[in-house]
Amino acid sequence: MVWHYRYTPAEISAATGLGKIALDDALARFEIKAENAPPRPADSPLLVVPYPGGRHPRIGFLDGAIDPQRETKFGVFAPWDAKSYVVVDLPEAIWSNLGLTYLAHTHVPTIWSNQDVKLEPLEWTVNENGELEIERRLPNGIVFAAKVRPDRDAVHMELRLTNGTKQKLSDLRVQNCVMLKGAAGFEKQINDNKRFASPFAVARAAAGDRWIISAWEHCDRAWGNAPCPCLHSDPKFPDCEPGETKRLQGWLSFYEGGDIDAELKRIAALKQF
Repeated sequence: MVWHYRYTPAEISAATGLGKIALDDALARFEIKAENAPPRPADSPLLVVPYPGGRHPRIGFLDGAIDPQRETKFGVFAPWDAKSYVVVDLPEAIWSNLGLTYLAHTHVPTIWSNQDVKLEPLEWTVNENGELEIERRLPNGIVFAAKVRPDRDAVHMELRLTNGTKQKLSDLRVQNCVMLKGAAGFEKQINDNKRFASPFAVARAAAGDRWIISAWEHCDRAWGNAPCPCLHSDPKFPDCEPGETKRLQGWLSFYEGGDIDAELKRIAALKQF
């Protein structure tokens, strides 16, 4: 929170529940301050860090994301600015023929809130190689999991869904959100700086040739919500029979240059989107 997201003491308290005295003691005891963040080698992968909560990842449309859960959110820091980051919600929502099956905040009813069933909060597992993993088993037996693997030039993402019910699941639409509030130059609440050409959802900085690129295989809809502001490349799982497991692969990267079309073609060929 201090080294990377540069939280204020109030934001750290909101994320951790620590009072002022306990927080001041912890920061002093562990000698944590923005100035002594560990240096990163030049050839390091993109920095990926679980998002702590305590700071809303959106600028606007806040009534559409009340009490956002941190368990699905992680930050990816821009290679050109250690203070700039996007927050990825993976997944933000999952729909199925059963209805809204999962939602990572409070906005509209899910099949669980309609039954007064509360889902316990989870946290990311951070592996030694920098990968993030999380898995959730829903009360009806559906299991979904996310895996995030940072590389030098991109962040590779996977969503996995296993049908633990006794009926076929269909219309398995997923909403994955890339929120731009923390990325300097990308935070304007507009869509004029964005391009949507499935599977790509792309944002350009207000000045210069800097781009943020998101893509998912089996993209069902590429779009953006200007008030947030955010990018969406929202995929769809194939229909899933009882006992089956389906997977989706996603991509997030940063690009500096004047030929975004060539870069998208390169990614498409590399990932076979």
